[in-house]
Amino acid sequence: MSPHESKKNLINWDLVSVNPSVKNWDWKDLFYFWGVNIQSVIGFSLITSLYVVYNLNTFIVFFGTLLGSLLVYFFSYWIGLPSQKFGLPFIVLLRSSLGVKGAKYFGLIRALVGIFMFGIQTYFLSKAFVYLIRIIIFSIEPSILDYDIFLIFFLGLNIIDWISITLSILIQVSLFSIGMVFNKKIIKFSAIAVYLGIFMFFLILFLNDVKITSNAFMESLNYKNIIDQNNLLPLITVAGTVFAYFSIVILSFGDFSRYVKDKKELKKGNLSLIVNLIIFSFLALFIVTGVDAVLKQDPENLSRILTNPTDIIGKLNNLLITNMVLIFIIIASASTNLVANFIPSQYTLINFIPSSISLKGASYTIGFIGFLFGIFWLIFLSQIGILSIIDTLGAFFGPLFGLMICDFYVIKKSNLNNKDIYSLEKNGSYYYSGGWHLKAVYSLVLGFIFSASTIWNSNLMFLQSYSWIIGAFITALVYYLLAKD
Repeated sequence: MSPHESKKNLINWDLVSVNPSVKNWDWKDLFYFWGVNIQSVIGFSLITSLYVVYNLNTFIVFFGTLLGSLLVYFFSYWIGLPSQKFGLPFIVLLRSSLGVKGAKYFGLIRALVGIFMFGIQTYFLSKAFVYLIRIIIFSIEPSILDYDIFLIFFLGLNIIDWISITLSILIQVSLFSIGMVFNKKIIKFSAIAVYLGIFMFFLILFLNDVKITSNAFMESLNYKNIIDQNNLLPLITVAGTVFAYFSIVILSFGDFSRYVKDKKELKKGNLSLIVNLIIFSFLALFIVTGVDAVLKQDPENLSRILTNPTDIIGKLNNLLITNMVLIFIIIASASTNLVANFIPSQYTLINFIPSSISLKGASYTIGFIGFLFGIFWLIFLSQIGILSIIDTLGAFFGPLFGLMICDFYVIKKSNLNNKDIYSLEKNGSYYYSGGWHLKAVYSLVLGFIFSASTIWNSNLMFLQSYSWIIGAFITALVYYLLAKD
């Protein structure tokens, strides 16, 4: 194979090292990045559900969240630093560990999970569009909703549902396929807008009845039995849950850290994750307890506390709040989709056939497949246990992380051949055995077995929140033993 052919097969404009003039992200940009990663219906429900599960024990949830965020901080820094240093996305760095062909196929797992989650997240995002459309129609002429056309269902969706999910897909694909410069603006706008929206919601709620909501907030700040050995296991469990929430983002964090100015900004920016979680956690807690107080529900019955934003606005029966929250749900869900699912999937799809797939081509592919996942979710996919399959594929993420960290820092001593990482020449540093690094593959498969066992083995399911870390550790250890010579 000629040098020209090898380059043609592996080089793509979106995969090459970032131009220094474009490496302009600072800690504030990473603050926005981490902000949009938690600003979603799922993120809100997760945090508030933890407070409910642990009987509104603020100590357990707060410090467990803090511990989990510290794990995310260190892990994302380690995986993000090589990308920052060399300007390369996650999928290209993976070539150095798995081989130029091994990275192509194992990296595709990240795309499959990302596209599936993009479709499902879009489905739930579209439900907010449905509510908005219904509100607009109802405000114009309520009787319109009684027309036969709105009562016809196909694949479990009516015409408003179809319009909403189609619009959701088209808007996201159109915006997300422009490029990272524009994506950076989306991330910044979304983070600021959603935080302002959450704070406005909190303020409106607080001013609705200052005395009742103040008492509810103070009661939720539970500092009883702070030093109690019985708190240790729940605290560790909360930390594991928080870490698991971010685990899909950690692996491909290099897709964003490649644009960061320097190591100092990367460190400062990742610390902002902790700040984001503290702000978001307390705002979420105050909102759910305040709503509960305003609704004057049974304060002794924790099971009645509403943790889903759509359920909350449904109970409040306030059109202003409803419209405001729906808009911010759409913004938050779309921006989370962008950073957690869309961009990583773009890069991994491009890497599969670098010479043939452009950024827009990858975007249209994600949009089409995501659309199919979204429309078939309710009627088929949610009924056949596909989430277990996705969780199983996701069990590769921890092992991939462990492999890359051990390979880059321990085996290769933080060195990388920028030329050979784009080469299919047999004498290239990352060609290994026919383009596959077999020692890495063996280590990865073994780590995956241990990680996946926490999903499929009922006796080990209590370790599921830590399956990512377990898989990473075992893979790194086995790879070190195989590759150290």
